[in-house]
Amino acid sequence: MAAVALAVLAMPVRGFADAAADQPAATAMLPPELHIQRTTGRIAIDGVLDDAGWSGITPIDVWFEVNPGNNTVPKVRNRGRLAYDGEALYVGLEFEDPDPGAIRAVFTDRDNVTRDSDSGGVILDAANSGHAAQLFFVNPRGVQYDAVLDDNNDDNEDPSPDFFWDSAVQITDKGWTLEIRIPFSSLSYSRQNPQPFRLMLYRNYPREFRYQFFTTQLPRDSGCIVCRSNRVIGLADLPAGGSIVVAPYVSGTYEGTPAAGDGSKLHYGDPRPSAGVDAKWRPAAGTVVDVTINPDFSQIEADIPLITANERFALLYPEKRPFFLEGVDLFATPIPAVSTRSLTDPLWGARATFKGDKLAFTALAAQDEGGGQVILPGATSSTSADQQYRSWAGIARLRYEIDHTSLGLLATTREVDGGGFNRLGGPDLQWRPSESDSIIGQLLYSATRTPDRPELAAQWDGRYLGGHAGLLRWIHTGELLDVTALYRDLGSRFRADDGFVPQVGIREGHGEAGLTTRPEQGALRRLRGFATYDRIADPGFHLLSQEVTTGVAADGLLGSTGQIAYAYDQILVAGKLLPRNEVVYSLSMTPGVIISRVDLSGSAGQQIDFDNARVGTGFDGTLAMKLRLTSHLELTVNESLRWVDVDVPGHDRSRLFIARVDALRATYSFTPRMFVRVTGQYEVIRRSPELYLMPVAAKDASFTGQALFGYKVDWQSVVFVGYGDNRTFIQTTQGLDVTGRQVFVKLSRAFQW
Repeated sequence: MAAVALAVLAMPVRGFADAAADQPAATAMLPPELHIQRTTGRIAIDGVLDDAGWSGITPIDVWFEVNPGNNTVPKVRNRGRLAYDGEALYVGLEFEDPDPGAIRAVFTDRDNVTRDSDSGGVILDAANSGHAAQLFFVNPRGVQYDAVLDDNNDDNEDPSPDFFWDSAVQITDKGWTLEIRIPFSSLSYSRQNPQPFRLMLYRNYPREFRYQFFTTQLPRDSGCIVCRSNRVIGLADLPAGGSIVVAPYVSGTYEGTPAAGDGSKLHYGDPRPSAGVDAKWRPAAGTVVDVTINPDFSQIEADIPLITANERFALLYPEKRPFFLEGVDLFATPIPAVSTRSLTDPLWGARATFKGDKLAFTALAAQDEGGGQVILPGATSSTSADQQYRSWAGIARLRYEIDHTSLGLLATTREVDGGGFNRLGGPDLQWRPSESDSIIGQLLYSATRTPDRPELAAQWDGRYLGGHAGLLRWIHTGELLDVTALYRDLGSRFRADDGFVPQVGIREGHGEAGLTTRPEQGALRRLRGFATYDRIADPGFHLLSQEVTTGVAADGLLGSTGQIAYAYDQILVAGKLLPRNEVVYSLSMTPGVIISRVDLSGSAGQQIDFDNARVGTGFDGTLAMKLRLTSHLELTVNESLRWVDVDVPGHDRSRLFIARVDALRATYSFTPRMFVRVTGQYEVIRRSPELYLMPVAAKDASFTGQALFGYKVDWQSVVFVGYGDNRTFIQTTQGLDVTGRQVFVKLSRAFQW
């Protein structure tokens, strides 16, 4: 959703304008305590706040506009209520709107609530960490969005995890109302009594600008979000745990594959049934045990389309599989030494997670049946090898927090059937001496014995590798000036087979500084000028690449945010240091109800031909549009284009290649739980073989199509029926021939005690 980027406070007082005026300037930025009350009656989750349980609950009327305003009075009225009983936390929200017909929201799938949609909810730090929280947001059509947010991580909002919770909405002639019920069994908290929860309330209001309202002030020189949430007073005698969730599934696939190689007639075998189970046990409030047997990931959509032509390093795709997402924030470290996407086909897995007052711990073990690719990292590029072997993975992370410091310890192992291993471990540090400054560091050492499989990769000959990795970063966030400095050292013999580290054998220094101004009137509400310098060298400090960038970023009308920059860099390719001058740009906006989102990004100018070690000119661009044709029908269009032209002796300037990805997705949502989705994705690369130094195909292309019916009671109680069609360009026939068709069915049901 990338919805938050800000923080919250809740404060029951008599009225918004009076309270804001009475608040002393010296203490206005201090989040006050929030008193919560136990319900005296039943609360039905129906979107109407008229139940007996809400009677006597003090409303929260003080809200602040933190974007684009600077902690000012919101342009529309917001009201919140908080309550709890012996089983759950309740949130009631009333959002006024002078023009309810302008509300932006559609029926869509879970977690598809983006910044171009009206939404509201709560950001909840049940563990009282001061930096990590769970997000529970809902749009006016009742579509849920949940995520985890961590101030200590770069990409700090992750919508992959899902939780069990209930919500309901009502659109009225004055705006819309929202009720949320979060069972305590969906939260991890300590054994303290009373409980020191923190939380904040939130509203996203996209109109001519993207307005964001919170029940707390957020200083613009603050580099954290969750740290601004207010402490909750009054939560006592909460459940001590004991809940169990068991989610068995059955599925079946009927598939056709070419009988005699690509381009031949499809052969359909017998239907392939499958069954498995996921189980989750909370023996105590802060402890979770997960077990999976033969996990099925057929409900996971295709990965986002990315152009891979003319790329030097492997691309990272996000994790979407449910089993790996419990306590996912604990696996996020400055060096990405853990990426569960490296486990391609687990037969079984087990995991235990504990979160206490100061200590948090998670450990995972799994058996991977193989398949997929293993990244072979390098200093100037990465390659890959087929993972044609079984392996066992173990990952453990411990984190201890004291005051404004987080100390961590990571250990991973990958044991290969038939010989070979990768083991690594080391400490990490995240220290926030002030809200404006943070210091992040990590040290790792790895020991590796490669598999003795030279037929899969030349370097897999049973050799031993031992290497180090280190990172240190300082970030300063000021209202006017922001500064970032980083040093990274990855030894050439360092490996992280359970993570995603495609580049090793480097020493990198990086610096960035920016100046920001925020006009209070006009079409632009934020302007930031910035400059960066990045230098990467090998362990002997010989230059591998360097880049200087200067540009400007802005936020403005139509919820727009964008930047344009000039970049000059040099990159070592095949022993030659090649220069490049280009313009890099990005633009995102939320124009209106029908054209709800437009994203544009890319670069133009000189381009490096990495395959042939020379400099050309070219273009790289991606356009994504979201069209909401009705409140039930959503159309998403993604277009990516890249080309490179080169000068070759004996030829005029010629096109080396052009690559394109066309992706279209249409979703008709009958309700927030039931939908039909049709997707199509076409990828093509056209090359001029005579311009390459090695033999290449003149064309590669593929098409993937899918039709899917889905019904979700919750994220683990689902019915899916789908059809897939895969086509590949065959060189011999010069046609886009069918290489596979599938029909699949899945039924899963979550049972909770």
